[in-house]
Amino acid sequence: MADGTVFTTDRLRRARFAVAAVFCVHGAVTGSFATRIPWIQEHADVGAGQLGLALAFPAIGASLAMPLAGAISHRFGARTALRGLLVLWTLALTLPSLAPNVYGLCAALLVFGATAGMSDVAMNALGVETENRLGRSIMSSLHGMWSLGALLGSAAGTVAAHLGGDARLHHLTAALVLTALGLAACQGVLDLRSAPEEDAPPRFALPPKSALVIGAIGFCAVFAEGASLDWSAVYLKQELGTSAGLAAACTTAFTLTMAVARLLGDRAVDRFGAVRTVRAGGAAATLGGLLVVTAPQAAVAMAGFGLIGLGVAVVVPLAFAAAGRSGPNPSQAIAGVATITYTSGLIAPSAIGGIADATSLVLSFGLVTLLALGLVLGAGVLRSAGGRRTAGAAAAEAPEKVG
Repeated sequence: MADGTVFTTDRLRRARFAVAAVFCVHGAVTGSFATRIPWIQEHADVGAGQLGLALAFPAIGASLAMPLAGAISHRFGARTALRGLLVLWTLALTLPSLAPNVYGLCAALLVFGATAGMSDVAMNALGVETENRLGRSIMSSLHGMWSLGALLGSAAGTVAAHLGGDARLHHLTAALVLTALGLAACQGVLDLRSAPEEDAPPRFALPPKSALVIGAIGFCAVFAEGASLDWSAVYLKQELGTSAGLAAACTTAFTLTMAVARLLGDRAVDRFGAVRTVRAGGAAATLGGLLVVTAPQAAVAMAGFGLIGLGVAVVVPLAFAAAGRSGPNPSQAIAGVATITYTSGLIAPSAIGGIADATSLVLSFGLVTLLALGLVLGAGVLRSAGGRRTAGAAAAEAPEKVG
């Protein structure tokens, strides 16, 4: 978005906090929904197989709708577009709990995913633009705020479920509260607009080649994240014979590790640069994967899952940031990377399960380990994206450019 407006430092700082609040609201919607899936399944009277099919529709909806976000932002401006798309997303929270059957649930989740994807692209594009103007990394902490929002939303949902509350009332209340918070947050983001001579991006277009290359790094990270999030508890219980409580604690610890690493990750990026940060993270995740597949006891496996979470936490934020600087249409590039990462998150749980059925969970996490190693080998693509870097990051990566 070619907006040459110059903002003061104080204005940029306020904009950073505002867009961080937007990320938090977006994550809270996801957390609010996830905790009530059992209620939704029972209310819609769907079996496990039908639920699995329905849960594929958010990713389908997001993939179909994300390319539209760039055209909407171009027409209405970044702030107005984000405000409208975020409201659609928060209000869409009410739809799944109203579904009377599997067909209604699939339709509701298709809309749910479409609004999630479009608002996701809009807020990430605005986050990249804010980062560029600040001159230092903020994308990792923004995604950390998303994780924090997801934790807060899931905590409120857990309380509602524990009290036996009707998910329709819970989600209506949450949607109204989050809509109000989202609108308030959007008031503070940068009001960026395309230059009059700038051509509107196409409504639907294939991702640019740069997004495909950067997206491959995001694919590896999200696959490892999704596999660990969905299967870590099963792994501990099935392979190592732990109690259900300890297995569940592993999943919670993994989520917290991801959130903390993202909130603190910007300091590492500013000091060492994106390439070295991702390589170090990939090395940590690879070591974590090796600990998981060779673990003789639960403590070792839990340490391994913690290292995986620590290692992949900042990769997706950095992939979005690199995509936003990789070409003339940041929203289109971000939409391309987001589509790839959404796809990875969709197929990871089922791929792990399929491999486990054919062989074992140990071999499934052998694949996760190989993908983590791919982060080490492929991190250099984040350098080729170009664009804004801090002086510290440039100095950190300078030795890697020699020769």
